[in-house]
Amino acid sequence: MAKVELKQPVVQEVSSIIDGAKSMVLVVYRGITVDQDTKLRKELREAGITYKVFKNTLVKRAIAGTEFEGLSDDLTGPLAIAVSKDDATAPARILAKYVKDIEVFNMKSGIVDGTYYDEKGMNVIASIPGREVLLSRFLGSIKSPITNFARVMNQLAEKGGASACEAPAASAPAEEAPAETPAEAPAAEAPAEAPTAE
Repeated sequence: MAKVELKQPVVQEVSSIIDGAKSMVLVVYRGITVDQDTKLRKELREAGITYKVFKNTLVKRAIAGTEFEGLSDDLTGPLAIAVSKDDATAPARILAKYVKDIEVFNMKSGIVDGTYYDEKGMNVIASIPGREVLLSRFLGSIKSPITNFARVMNQLAEKGGASACEAPAASAPAEEAPAETPAEAPAAEAPAEAPTAE
């Protein structure tokens, strides 16, 4: 079997991994212990991230003509790829935890939502909260004014309810006053009828 035939399935595997992906990060995996690597892989897998080591030449073939082609020049040395199809910033966030603890383990570069980032850029991407956190913050910011508005309206309703109860008592004498005026009016007309009786 020719070498090209042996390499083709690997190229296809890489192609299927990056197909529809939101981000791809190149990781220099030197200096990581077996225990650390096991923990890292588990955490990445639980987040739905594919983390694998391939020959750089095969990755280069697979990413040719894709949005990840910008990483071609960085495919040198011992590298692994971390690919996410769901949360674009998740690989950087998870890898950053291990980068802090392992001196020679680092993110070399990556493409997130179609934009290329070098190592410094990837560390900035790592500080961006996840989609769920951003959504909950967004919903919280929307909910806060509505909650405050509802609280104010409730207070106004309570105050309005108290004044509404007092209002009939205050208006009752005003309503009785006109009722007495017509009653007095016939009494005032009575003397006018008296002279006709004489």
